[in-house]
This record gives sequence, structure tokens and C-alpha cells, in this order.
Amino acid sequence: MTMPGSPASAPQENAELMVMAPGQPPRGLPLPERQLTLGRSPGNELCYPDDAGLSRQHLVIERIGEDMVVRDLGSKNGTLVNGERLAGPHILRPGDQISAGHLLIEFRAPLPDPLHRTVLFVEKTHSAPEASSTVVSANLEAVLRQEKAAPARAKTVDALIRVGQELAGHRPLDELFPLILNLAIESVGASRGVLLTLEGANLAPRAAAGDHFRISTTVRDRVINQRESILVSDISLDLELAQRQSIVAQAVRSVMAVPLQTRENVIGLIYVDATNAPNPFTRDDLNLLTVMANVAAIRIEHARLVEVEQQERMMARELAQAAEIHTALLPAMPPEAPGWDLAAVNVPCRTVGGDYFDFIPGAFGKLLLVVGDVAGKGMSAALMMSSLQAYLRVLGEDPEPLPQLVTRLNQLVATRCPPNRFITLFAALLDPDTGELRCVNAGHNAALVVRRDGALEWLSQGGVMLGPFPRASYEENRLLLNEGDLLVLYSDGVPEATHAETDEEFGPDRLAAVFRDFPRESVAEQISRLMEALRQWCGQRGFEDDVTVLAARRTPLEALEPAWVMEEEAVLA
Repeated sequence: MTMPGSPASAPQENAELMVMAPGQPPRGLPLPERQLTLGRSPGNELCYPDDAGLSRQHLVIERIGEDMVVRDLGSKNGTLVNGERLAGPHILRPGDQISAGHLLIEFRAPLPDPLHRTVLFVEKTHSAPEASSTVVSANLEAVLRQEKAAPARAKTVDALIRVGQELAGHRPLDELFPLILNLAIESVGASRGVLLTLEGANLAPRAAAGDHFRISTTVRDRVINQRESILVSDISLDLELAQRQSIVAQAVRSVMAVPLQTRENVIGLIYVDATNAPNPFTRDDLNLLTVMANVAAIRIEHARLVEVEQQERMMARELAQAAEIHTALLPAMPPEAPGWDLAAVNVPCRTVGGDYFDFIPGAFGKLLLVVGDVAGKGMSAALMMSSLQAYLRVLGEDPEPLPQLVTRLNQLVATRCPPNRFITLFAALLDPDTGELRCVNAGHNAALVVRRDGALEWLSQGGVMLGPFPRASYEENRLLLNEGDLLVLYSDGVPEATHAETDEEFGPDRLAAVFRDFPRESVAEQISRLMEALRQWCGQRGFEDDVTVLAARRTPLEALEPAWVMEEEAVLA
């Protein structure tokens, strides 16, 4: 299969898909045998329900012949490959980067050795008969039984005591790896060695003494997959290894490879060898190295957990501070506007969110009402939201027409917007004295107008989202709000809230019904009623996206101003 502009390139052995998501460590995935779907729906092999930039069924990566091909599944926000929007199937080549929502997926060949050591896994084509070789294998359980039953050996006891002492302290991983390897080399009298850990589907060198190691793939697979410890006591009796030029040049005589094994998993291996020395490795050496590797593996896992806990505590502190800043950026209360009932609510689905609302005083006594939604959630979305607020606060004071204001805002956002991010925005410029409303919709959900008689109007006229298209222009929609008329702005977390059991979306009709069916309530009470309806709809599933609602109703001047309401969701009235 060939495609224009994408020459065929068969996937390399050990190639993988590296998935990078905000707030998560990179995740390596083997290439799928058939296909791998990605989206927000739980039915996908890769499911990211919290990523608002993804559609429910967003893209598929599938194997076609010898090629891996990526296709967009008609997603709302599209898929980028190497920064270009995907218009049809694309054959992946090493280094290609796929952007979807907040995810970055890289198609990559095996990673280069970060230690600049050469570790080759050599496919074994032939070997000496079993009878002529001194290859010994043992699983960990058998080794422990032998070690327990055997009489205490001074060398073994001293080595294990030292290992216990050295590994008892708290060391970072970058110090722990070389320490473990040096202890292993010294304990068994090896000349060289390398410690490798499993990172996704690949083995990555973490510490090395020596260079140009040649490890049989058979040995690697037996150590990793079958949890065996391997000893080749005398290389000269293994015909295949004895003929390797690197083995001859370095005069390697004995080799051992043992798993780094915790109670549940194998997380890597230790390989050591010995050059021309009077005594080759023995079974006792293999037993000792196996037990040491088991102790070391548990220590490595503990160190990893400690680092994760430290990172989580640091992240929790940073998120708490970010939440305070995020709250401070939003209005503490609506402005004074005689003849108008104003209220708003913002509920992030995480500690901080990417939704934004504002009441910005404009020129000639006008009031700019804004609701924005940064693609994504969490810290990165909150940072973009803060930039958006700063731009709007400056531009909102300018008396120029609203379409030109949004055009300038888009140009500013585009200069700082990453290629896989965007912002949707609904801006409404209100004249409180006359009720005249001028609106621009930049790729956002259509605003709702509920007339006094219950008639509904949806406002969608405007232009594209902010960020990806710096030369975009915008159009405005003009209308008049009379006494009793209501304007509702909201983020997509409201209509796209999913039912706890059926996965059905809340939808715009249910949103409109709350405001239409309770016309005598204040807008703060109506928003509270909407939030309760959303909670019941989502149930234990909770909100999967940030929720923001801003409402404004024109009231008679003699009407009492509504009481200020502060609830759990921080409703502004």
C-alpha cells in the first residue's frame, strides 16, 4: 500500500509508540498486531476521558501489510502529523509525531544508549551441543532453596551483608544503579558488567563498567521472560560465542546474566563477564549474583516509589497554589449593573482548570461578558487561561468594534499558542442602558437567549477558534435584550456531561429547559438548579470536564437586586 507523500517504510524490529500526555511519564507501547484506537470513549484501546481536545473516537493506528498507518476518524479537532493536519491515511516513519488533543505520540526506533555504551542483543544461529557446554540456568526459587540448604560460605555472607548495608540508605536512582553494579562486579570477581532496566518494551542501560557488550537474545529472553539466571562457565565450549570477534578481542571467558526481580515483576537484568582469569564463574557465583539482584530490584522499586511520592507531594503543593491563583484570576463578584441580574459559576474537574469567565468594564459604560475554554485541563490549560485573561483585560478597554477586538486577541494568542492547543471563546458586549448586545463566537458553544415568553435563540455566528489560524477574521451578531430576556454563556463541560450509566450527553436542550422552566428564579438560583441537575446526571462518574456558566437577565429597574450567593461551586450573583 502506498500513499501520496508518504513513502512506505516497514516498522523496524523493537520499534514502538511513545505516548506523552500532560502530567504523566512517557509511556512506551509496542506496535499493535492489528490496530490501536484512541479517543475519549472507554471502548478505545487508548482511552483518555479527561482530554477535552479528543473526540470519543479520534484516530486509529493500524497495521496494513508491513506498514503502520494512522487515520483520523472524523474527529472534531483533527489530528496533526509532524505539525500538519491529517487529511487521509499516513504511513508512519521513525520520528513521526502525532498530535491529538493534548497527546503527543512519537513513532520511534529503539532509543540510543544514554550511557554511550554498546549493548548488542545477538540472535543465536547455532551453538555447541548441550553436552559440550557448561550453560547453567536456574530460577530464583531454586536458587534460594540451594542457598538456604548450602552451608554458610564466608564469601557469600560477607557479600550479602555488605549489600544490605550499602542499600539500606536512601539514595537517588542515578546513584543507586552504579552502586548495585559495582557491588555485583566486586562480589563475583567480574571484569565488566552492565545493569539494564525495562523501559516499556526496551532494555535501557542504567550503569555500565566496560563497553561493547554482546548479549544473546536467547539469554535476554530467558532472563526477562522466564525469570532464569544464566551461567556460561567457559565461553570456549560454546562454539557460537567463541567465534565472535568481540569476544576473542576482549578475551572473555565466563558470562552470567540474572534478572532484577521483585516479588511480582522482572524490571531488568544484570550482565557480567570475566576475561582470562584463573577461575571462571561458578554455580556459587550465580547463586550469589541472583540473590543480590533480587535484593537490588526491591531496593530499586522502593527508590522509584519514593521518587514518585516526592513528585506527587510536590505536584500537590504546586496544584494547591495554582488553584488559589486560578480562583483569584476569576471575578470575585459581578459588577454593579442596575437593571441587570448577573451570576456565574466555575467548577474545574481537576484542582485547576482551563475554563474562564469574566465581566470586563468597557468603554462608554459597556460591559464585556466572556466565557472561554482552553483545550485541555490541568496546569497547562490554566497557564493559557491566565494569558487569555491578561490579553482580554487590556483589549476590553478599547472602544473598537467587537469583531476587531477578537481578531486582535486571536493574533496575540497565536503568537504563544502551542501547535496542539487552541482556545474557544464567546464574547458579548452589552450596553446595560439600552439592552443592545453584540456577540462574537470564536469556535465556542452557541450562546443561549431565553426570551421572556419562553422562546429560545442560539447564537453561533462568529468565526474559528483562537490560536491555530492567526489570520482569521470574525463576524458579530447583534440583538436586543428586553426586560425578562436572559443570556446564558457556558463551556462544553455542560452539554457534553455524560450520564453515569448510559454514556448519553446532557445536551443543550436540557440546559435550556432549566432556564426556561423556572423564569421567576434569580439567575443564581437557576445556575444552582443547573449544577444540581448535572450532578444527578453524572452520578458517581462526576464531571469529566470543567464546567462554567455565566448568565445575565434584564430586569425592571425597580426590581430588588438579587442576594449575593456563595455556594460550594462559587456561584456569582
